Amino acid sequence: MKPRQFAPRARRELRAAAAWIAETNPDAAEALLRAAVWAVELVSRNPARARLRLDLAPARFGFWSLRGYPYLLVFVVDRVPPIVARFVHQARDLPVLLGDLEL
Repeated sequence: MKPRQFAPRARRELRAAAAWIAETNPDAAEALLRAAVWAVELVSRNPARARLRLDLAPARFGFWSLRGYPYLLVFVVDRVPPIVARFVHQARDLPVLLGDLEL
């Protein structure tokens, strides 16, 4: 994981999710971390790949859903490189959870 591309809060959220998954399936937790790093690399090369969700956040934020996992990476796409602001479970109340987005 490239620390400079994850805001501290997103890094904590990703690590917490991986730790929770690792309690029952360490291989799945490692795969989650790899999927998150792959998504960061992909969006870093082409920030336009992150979807806008104007119902959840202003246009400076882009969203990437991790294939095979119920998690979203929320990027600040107007930064170079894009920064992951949040790493959240999709089953959460996203409008409430993301109401304080900043970076």
